[in-house]
Amino acid sequence: MACLNFTSMSSVSPHPPEFSFNNYKLRSRKRLNAVSFGANSQDYEAEKPEIELEFIGPKAGSDGSYPVEKAKEISGEKLLRSIMSDNKIELYAAYGKVMNCGGGGSCGTCIVEIIDGKDLLNERTDTELKYLKKKPESWRLACQTIVGNKENSGKVVVQRLPQWKK
Repeated sequence: MACLNFTSMSSVSPHPPEFSFNNYKLRSRKRLNAVSFGANSQDYEAEKPEIELEFIGPKAGSDGSYPVEKAKEISGEKLLRSIMSDNKIELYAAYGKVMNCGGGGSCGTCIVEIIDGKDLLNERTDTELKYLKKKPESWRLACQTIVGNKENSGKVVVQRLPQWKK
């Protein structure tokens, strides 16, 4: 839903009033007081379902527990690889940092294991079906995995795999 706001002019100004339609600004030579249509765009953002993500590290710490990093994203808007990158969550091992394909689905360095929440992700893409055909169903390419479908919400638990397992 769009939000259309008109700012009012209380005094005469050499500049015409501004109209804002979401992030676009228009100018008019007519004088307006105040008019507002539709829902506020901030209210609309709050209604979008969110997906909580937990990323389990590939190696256990000195106490034997695996480190867990958390993130939250709007359902259906981002790839798993982008979410990890945006939240500074390490995806690649040493080799993958240098030799990854940049999200094209051709190198396999971004393989992760989905521990929980598989139903909140898109189906395997043709690229994944080709590349991961002999791998467990729980393994996904982070660069091909969309988190959510814009309607669902819930929690996804992701295990980052050590390089030798890939």
